[in-house]
This record gives sequence, structure tokens and C-alpha cells, in this order.
Amino acid sequence: MFWRCLTISNKELQINEEIRDRELRIIGPDGVQLGIMSANQALDLAAEKNLDLVKISPQATPPVCKIMDYGKYRFEQAKREKEARKNQRIVELKEIRLSLNIDVHDFNTKLGHARRFIESGNKVKVSIRFRGREMGHPEIGYATMKRFAEACAEFAQVEKPAKLEGRNMLMFLAPKPTK
Repeated sequence: MFWRCLTISNKELQINEEIRDRELRIIGPDGVQLGIMSANQALDLAAEKNLDLVKISPQATPPVCKIMDYGKYRFEQAKREKEARKNQRIVELKEIRLSLNIDVHDFNTKLGHARRFIESGNKVKVSIRFRGREMGHPEIGYATMKRFAEACAEFAQVEKPAKLEGRNMLMFLAPKPTK
């Protein structure tokens, strides 16, 4: 006897002869309950209609099986998953490096980059690297970070405030939530 869709079976659903239960509640291809019957009777019924027997609810007593075209079901499921992946957006983390004694024009340039990154939906990591004797003045770094955060306040929110980690001071900015 020839069985359909044996090679495309996945781990979640049992189909056709993989179903070993004695009694099954069967749902027809049109969604109508056909009643409780043995697995062999259900397989014969599915074979008559040239469809597959798929166990959709194994926890129920007796387990619920549906007669359907399993290949078509898997195709539609894959299509839905592909559509869901297409609609989701991957957020990247962009980095902007400031210096402790940054000048006004350089500061505004970095601010423009941050605005562009955040408006395109990415998060921004703002960092300051302390060199040599600069480690003795972390308060200047905190002031620079605070000034940058205040300048970004209209289009971004501070996700993680400025924090000194070794020789680096880091702050994370994220886009403001839309209402």
C-alpha cells in the first residue's frame, strides 16, 4: 500500500502509520467530526479520500486526528513563517566614539550620526576611551555623556546610563517608542 507524505513528516505531528493509538477522535477534511474509531479505520478512510491522517491533539483522550492534505498544510505553514520573518526588523547596534575634549563641531557631527542611526531604527552605543592621565578625570567624561544624552533627548532615550568600565565609558541609546 502507498502512503503519502512520509518523508516530510516533522517531529511535532504524527501522520499516517506513525499514529499507534487504539482509538482516535476523527475530524474530516471539511471540519466535521466523524466520531471515535480505530487507527486502522481512520487510515483506510484517509486513503479512500487520498489524504493524510494527522494527529493534531495528542494530549486529548482519545487523541484527536484530522484528515487533511499534509503537504499543503506544511506549505501554508512555511509560507506563514516566511511572511512573519519578512515583517520583523533586526535592530543593529551602532557605535559612536567621543573623546574627552571633543570640540563643538565634532560633537554636532557625532550627534548627526546618532540621529541618523536612531531614526533608521537602530540602537546606539556611545563610548569614550580614556587615555593616560585622562583616567584621573572621569567626571569630564560623565559631563560629556550627559551633554550628548541631553542633545539626543528629542529623538532618543537613554537605555543604559553612562558607566565607566575599565578605560571605557559606555552609554546606550534607543529610539523613543512611538505612540
